[in-house]
Amino acid sequence: MRKLLGFVILCAVMSFGASKSVYDFPLNTIDGQPTSLAAYKGKVLLVVNVASRCGYTPQYSVLESTYEKYKDRGLVIVGVPANNFGAQEPGTNEEIKTFCTRKYNVQFPMMSKVSVKGSDTTPLYQYLTDTSLNPKTGGEIKWNFTKFLFDRNGGVIARFEPEVTPDSPQVVTAIEKALSQ
Repeated sequence: MRKLLGFVILCAVMSFGASKSVYDFPLNTIDGQPTSLAAYKGKVLLVVNVASRCGYTPQYSVLESTYEKYKDRGLVIVGVPANNFGAQEPGTNEEIKTFCTRKYNVQFPMMSKVSVKGSDTTPLYQYLTDTSLNPKTGGEIKWNFTKFLFDRNGGVIARFEPEVTPDSPQVVTAIEKALSQ
């Protein structure tokens, strides 16, 4: 009986995990409004953990130009501020929004600041980094500006580490391929 109960619980846990997608996790916009990535179903998504005081912060410009180039074809870039690495995103959501708008003219959607690493990792990033659910793209976030690319059905199709810029050939090729499907 114990084995059967354990098997039933294991199956339930596995089916719960398998049924999760990027659309299933609540977030707040940078303005504090409840949302989720389900608002972008049918779009190709590039989700990026961002920071305002990082050596990679100039990628905001490239993220914005990539967004402008492909948004009419169905690309949505989503910035997710996090303060997990070197305290490089210490500001409030309002300060982050002001910085991004004034310095980089960011027009793509921005979410409220979350944690992408550690004991307080937001559920979205728990999902993204889970190697059992995402064996090709999972693994700990190592730094700011890690990028996850999703197909129009919310499936993770690629992960790009911070040093890979949004306009690099590998990112552009992956985005264009996803947009063509």
